[in-house]
This record gives sequence, C-alpha cells and structure tokens, in this order.
Amino acid sequence: MSKVTETLSAEELGNKLLQSVKEMKAGKAARITEVEPNEVAEARSKTGLSQRQFADVLHISARTLQEWEQGRRKPSGAAKALIQIAFRHPEVIKEGLTLRG
Repeated sequence: MSKVTETLSAEELGNKLLQSVKEMKAGKAARITEVEPNEVAEARSKTGLSQRQFADVLHISARTLQEWEQGRRKPSGAAKALIQIAFRHPEVIKEGLTLRG
C-alpha cells in the first residue's frame, strides 16, 4: 500500500493547523488515550510519596522505580513483597521514611 504525499502551500497548512486548534478547543478529539497506572505506581500514589522518597524507602534507585512504574521491568522477590505492603498499608511505608530521616 503506497502513501500519497500531499504538498500544501503555507496558507493551506496554516488553515489546517488553525482548524485543528479550533477542534481541540471545542473538545473534538480524534482519539482519547487513557492509561491505567500499574500496581507499583498505584502503591506509591497511595503513600503520597515522590518517586525519590519511595525509592529511598525501598532502598532502590529512582531509575529502577521509574522502570517498574513504566512497565519496562517488574519487581521481584522482596521488592515485590514491599510493593504489596505499600499498596495495602501505605502508612507503614511513610513510617519507614520518617525513621530514616
């Protein structure tokens, strides 16, 4: 299947862009994407901690936490158990931050 490339004048392109902006402001979206947070992001959210704080309590790097939250990697072993505790009992995780500080 070949793609047809249309060449637009500057005025035509400007008009198309202006029409697109008007449609966006009117709430006419071509597509809506909703992203469900994964269990790690939900657990951290329940604690109310930043990524840095949550990573510090779990004794992991902020980058590792980001990888987990973005679904590129998954926690295993003890980390997985701590995430489950954070999800069920966020106050315990916040207490861990207080004890370290």
